[in-house]
This record gives sequence, C-alpha cells and structure tokens, in this order.
Amino acid sequence: MVLAENGRSAYTILIPENPSKLEKRSAEVLQDYFYRVTGVSLVVQKERETGRSRVISIGNTGFAGETELKKPRQESFRITAKAGDLVIKGGSGQGLLYGVYTLVEKFLGCRKWYAGEPPYVPERKRLTIPADTEVEEAPAFVFREVYFPGSWDDEYLAWHKLHRFTDLWGIWGHSFEKLVPSSAYFKDHPEYYALVNGERKPVQLCLSNEDVLEITVNRLKKTMEQKPYAIYWSVSPNDDIGYCECDRCRAVDEHEGGPQGSLIRFVNRVARRFPDKIFTTLAYTYSARPPLHTAPADNVYIMLSSIDAYRTEALSVERSAAGFRNNLRGWKQKTGHIMVWDYYTQFTNYLAPFPDIPTLEPNVQYLSDQEVKGVFAQGSGSTYSDMAELKGYLLAKLLWNPGADVDKLTRDFLKGYYGQAAPLVEKYLAEIRADIVKDKVNLSIYGNPVNDHNTYLSPEKIDRYSTLMNRAEAAVEGDSARQARVRRLRLTHEYTVLQQARLYGLEKHGIFEHKNGRWKVRDGFPERVGRFVKDCEEAGVEVLSEGGRSPGEYKKEWAAIFKEGVRPNLARGGEITEIKYPPAEEYPAKERRTLTDGVPGYDDFSYNWLCFYGVPMEVVVDLKKTKKVRSVEMNFLEDPRHWIFRPETVTISVSQDGKTYRDIKILKNESPEENYSIRMLPHTFSLPKEMPVRFIKIKAVPPASLPAWRHHNRKKPMIACDEVWVE
Repeated sequence: MVLAENGRSAYTILIPENPSKLEKRSAEVLQDYFYRVTGVSLVVQKERETGRSRVISIGNTGFAGETELKKPRQESFRITAKAGDLVIKGGSGQGLLYGVYTLVEKFLGCRKWYAGEPPYVPERKRLTIPADTEVEEAPAFVFREVYFPGSWDDEYLAWHKLHRFTDLWGIWGHSFEKLVPSSAYFKDHPEYYALVNGERKPVQLCLSNEDVLEITVNRLKKTMEQKPYAIYWSVSPNDDIGYCECDRCRAVDEHEGGPQGSLIRFVNRVARRFPDKIFTTLAYTYSARPPLHTAPADNVYIMLSSIDAYRTEALSVERSAAGFRNNLRGWKQKTGHIMVWDYYTQFTNYLAPFPDIPTLEPNVQYLSDQEVKGVFAQGSGSTYSDMAELKGYLLAKLLWNPGADVDKLTRDFLKGYYGQAAPLVEKYLAEIRADIVKDKVNLSIYGNPVNDHNTYLSPEKIDRYSTLMNRAEAAVEGDSARQARVRRLRLTHEYTVLQQARLYGLEKHGIFEHKNGRWKVRDGFPERVGRFVKDCEEAGVEVLSEGGRSPGEYKKEWAAIFKEGVRPNLARGGEITEIKYPPAEEYPAKERRTLTDGVPGYDDFSYNWLCFYGVPMEVVVDLKKTKKVRSVEMNFLEDPRHWIFRPETVTISVSQDGKTYRDIKILKNESPEENYSIRMLPHTFSLPKEMPVRFIKIKAVPPASLPAWRHHNRKKPMIACDEVWVE
C-alpha cells in the first residue's frame, strides 16, 4: 500500500462523527508526523464528510466496522490493513494513541530517543506499508513507569507507552505522614503514633488505634474528592525506621510473623471502606515479608521492593536478591495483585558509571514470568544519570513487551543516537561490563566510584574508557547534537576522576602535588572542575545524588577544598602499628593508612573515614621517629541517618619507646540531641607542653547504644575517624 509518493497522497484521516479527545489527539499526532516524513498534510475528516477514496481510520468509526481487538485488554491496540485502507483501534485507556505512535515508529521510521530532545524524523518521498499489515499489541504490565527524565516529557511517555505515577495515584509511596500528619496530631495525640522502645514517636502510626483508622479514612475521602481521576491510593509506612510495639499491635505482629501483619490488616480495613477503589501498600524493609495468615483484600495491591539486591546479575540469579525472590514467592501465595519497585541507578552518585544494562532484559522477563502486574523502575527522576537515555529506552520497550529483541533495540538506539560514534560507545559498554564481571564487583545502588578505585573504576581503566570516548567524540566532529551526547556520556568518567582525587589526596591521581618545596593544587585541576560543572549544567544534571548537591554547590565544595590546601601533620606518612579491633569491611577507605595519609574526611562517610561498627577504635600511631608534639587532633563524623555518632569517650596517651605511655586526657561527649545534619566534630588534645613523642595511643569508645531518637533493633552505633592530626 502506497500511503504517499512525491508529495501526494490519496488518503484521508477518518475519525468518528463525535470524536473523543483521545481520538482527536491521535489523529493530530498522525497528521503531524505524516507531514514531517512525506511533506503531505493529510486532511482529518469526520465520518460522512469524507469523499476521498482511501482512509486511515482512527478510533471507533463506523468504517472500522467489525475490526475489533482479538484480545481486548486495557491499553491494547490493533493496526489492520483493510482492502487498501488502514484501521487503528484501541482498547481502554491510551491504547489508541499507543497504536498511532507504533505506526509512526514502525512504519514511518520515526524515533523518540530521549526526553526533551526532538524526535528523529526521516524524510521519505515514497511511504509504503505492507498490504497484509496486522499488528495487535497489549501491555505485559498494567503499570509501567521508568523514572528517568522521560517521565517529565509527555510525548516520550505516550510514544513509549509509559505511565507517570502522579497521573494514576491520588497518594503515592510512603504515605502515613500524608494521611495522619504529625504536625497536626502528635502534640495532642501521641497515642496515634508508634510506640518504639517504650516511647511514642511520630515515625510511624499505631495501626491498632481506631482514631487513626477514622482519620485515615476521612483524609482519603477528602483527597478522593479532589482527585477523582486517580486509580490507586497508597496506604504505606513512612520511609523511616520503627514500628508500633504497643500491646495490641505486638499481639497482631506476633501472630502474623512480624509488623507486616498489623500493616496488612490496617490496609484491608481501609480498603473495605472504599470497595470501588484500589489501594497499594509497600512491602519494604520491615514489611517486605508476607504475613503468616492474613491475605491482602481483593482491592489491595502489594508494591514489593527489591532494594537489597546488588545489580551485578539479574534478579532471578543474583545471590543478594534471594530474599526478594523468597518474598515474591510468599506474596504470590497470598495474592495475584503484586507490583514491584525496582532500581536502576546509583542513588548516592547519579554520575557514577553503573553498567547494569545487561540485567534489564532478564529482570523484566523474570517479573513477567512471575505474573507481576506492574513495575516502577526507579532511576534518577528528573535529573540525568549514567546512561539514562539507553536505560530508559530499553526499559520502556521491555515493560511493554518483555520478549522484545534487546540486542536489535540497542543497536538501533546506539546507531540512531550516537551516529558514527555508535561502534565506540558499544565497545565501551562491552568493556566496562566485562571489567565488572572480571573484578567480581557487587554493583550497589548505594555505592560510590571511590570504593571501586581498585576494580572496574581504577585510574588505568578510566583512562581506557576515556580514550574510547575521545575517539567517539572525534567520530562525530561537526555534529553538535551527537557531540553533546557523547560528552554527556563521559561525564561519569570525569566525575569518577574528581571523586577519586579526594581519596588519593597527596598521592598520584590526587588533588595536590609537591612542587618547589610546598604543596599546591595540581596544575589545571580547578579548571577541570569548572569544565565538569559547566558540562553538567548543559547536560541537564540537577543534582549529583538523591537529595544531594547541585553542580553549582559541588563547585563551591571544591573551592573550599582548594582554599583549605594541605594541613601540616607530623603524623603524615606514619604507621598504624597496632589496631585492636578490625574496621568495618564495607567501608575500607585506605584501611589503616586512612589515619595517616594527610587527607581529611568530607561529609561522605564511605571514603576517607576509618569506620568501626559497634567496637572501639584502639590504635597506636608510630610517627617513625621522635618529634616535638604540642597537640593531637582527630575529627569524628556524626551522620545519624547512617547510625554514625560521636564517640562516648576519646583517650590518648603518648610514648617515646612504645612501652611506657603517659596519659594525656580523656574527652567525654554528651549523647547528642535529635539532629540529622552531618557534622565533623574535632577532638583536640593539647599536651601540657611541647613534648618529645614517637608513639600515640588512641582509644575512642562508641556509645553503648543508639540514642533513643535513632533507635533500631538491629543496628549498633558506628564511629568514624578521618585522620590523626599531630602538630
């Protein structure tokens, strides 16, 4: 069938006599792209108005007649050639529009690669479609969100058949605080909130309190009146620790095998008040496992999180995902209404290389095979993150059709998006993935590029990746759009170099160098930071981590580091000769060298801090020779969100021979008041007078328990020290 040739077409777009908004929009989309591809502006006519011989029928026209969906499902569509004409029909929801965009992509050859960018539109003098065309598609999942920047581009969503949770949910995610706000109720009614460790706290709700149920129901009624379009309503715990341990809640939880019991019973009671609404609740952290006895009500969906899984392998085989798989099996025995909240970026460092692309296909196929009904694939939200373009594109295709040919889709994307640079980008993706496998990296959504400085993100490997990107950028010289795309891709390598420079400090690959008898900022380093920040802003990077700094704030942080320079330290280059308790394995930094490398810690505890989990820091520092010392100082980090607190006591003693020690002082700290800000707390010991010292013994004792306001049944306090500063 020849739809257009040499600027002419015999076709008219046919819509019903009384078209819906969706039918009008679908016709306009087809008319627009048909014109862009062929130069022909098809007339859109209502039935009975057309006199043309050929039509492209959109929606429920009389012409479409008996052309029905063979397997009608929500958002499905059918494209059918009918004796020289073309019929597009859709199921409920956006199915018709999805069918039009499928025609635009599959037969007109257009592509929508990424959010905020114009689609690729080829020019064709002759546009044809097979005379026996028959395409019928239906989604594999009823809810499909890919939470990358595409969620902020309406056409991207429609083109790729995706949802946006704000369009479907009246209340989303962690919702207890929205339903029963502590600012309104906690002062006068602490009994509405969780009893944790013997004290009422506004971290969660008391789910056995009848007033809490009524307040929740009334709040939902009001919000439902304001949002009549909403399909789903979340009744879920806050994103916080603690759950109610009162006698009534505890009795339920003991019977049900955990606090998920009182949660599901509460959600079921809410759902019974609104039998025509659908509710979702999060199976996350303490509510991840199903109750032993109670099943979710028919109008309750479980939103199960896979947050604990590393991203090295697919969810179906990844060892760290075993708990998720067990929970999924357990929930399937209770209900057929399960959605999954999955993760596809590194939240602590959006611009860290995060090569999880080979897991996308098997992950979605596994969830489909497990009959999961919906997927929230969480990326970096509105801000750019590593490979957001390709990840978003592939996830969208897979969530619609888990059997899609991912290799073909990837080649199509790389060629279309990067042009002549595509083979080099493909080679880079293959190499970094091979390095991940070879180095046996546990790819964590809460990791950082610093701790992988000895594996797939070593300086040598970053140089290799950067060389490929240099060649890629050269391959598209003169093509400004594709050059910008390559530069955006390589932001992750530059970010890795900058972050690792903070670890290396005074060493090779570090921030500072020793020249002409003094320490100075490495030549060109401030300019490098400036270029990186400028490139970030041009690439749409809003923040560098979840809830973190903007590129501009990152630049200010670097300016402060440059201004501070290198602090004199008699212990630099010294040796930790004794360490009684092993530091926390998860955060190795430079191991015991961390305390004498001359590099301060910053507000990220995962590098440049030596951490001790639940045990004292007892170390001996050897200055290598006797030196005159007048003070010793250490910074201890306080980061309550990560259960890092100031030590209860810090003691130092000094010696010349390493055998006989003189006690200097004991510093005692008060238990901190509730404060979630990150602080670096200096602990300074002034010697009575300048003394000859070679050995310094330090003992920092962690608190015996967590503060009541940060209580956790399965956590201990951790202490973290960055450096032993000796003057």
